[in-house]
Amino acid sequence: MEWMTLLVALVFMLLGLGCLVLVVVGLPGVWVLIGLAVGVELLDHYYIDGPNPETFGWWAIGACIALALVGEVLEAGAGAAGTKAGGGSRRGMVGAMIGGLIGAILFTPLIPIPVLGTLIGALVGTFVGAAIAERTAQAPPDAQSTLKAAGGATVGRLLGTLSKTMIAVTVWVVLSVGAFWH
Repeated sequence: MEWMTLLVALVFMLLGLGCLVLVVVGLPGVWVLIGLAVGVELLDHYYIDGPNPETFGWWAIGACIALALVGEVLEAGAGAAGTKAGGGSRRGMVGAMIGGLIGAILFTPLIPIPVLGTLIGALVGTFVGAAIAERTAQAPPDAQSTLKAAGGATVGRLLGTLSKTMIAVTVWVVLSVGAFWH
């Protein structure tokens, strides 16, 4: 492996780790990671000698796109399913999404532990957002039903984030191994 190929693989792998952090905090890190891979693949003929200059291969990138789509569906589905399983309404689902985003933004500086503060904020925000949305409906449910819906939304958000993160780790491993494999 030439030094330039090795350097590109190492830089990609390190930037990919940063993308995984983005996924945990609720940003589209897996898509940034795939975008980086596409950029490397488009430019690899500049630093790889030989008849078939390929870093990852388009099939591997396509498979990673499919995995990322599965991760998005799981994340969205888990949050909605959690709210629904808790007896929440569509209004509660929207409140959970908005609350999760606001909580992640607000808690990031309040809990100065990287990633953890944002994740805790997203979970707290999801719970509070779902509860507020349920309680401010025209016919609000009782407190127990509100807490059940908000709890379901929070568990769903956590499970969705964990499943999407595991898929993002899989994408990162596939692409990182591919960068060193050729």
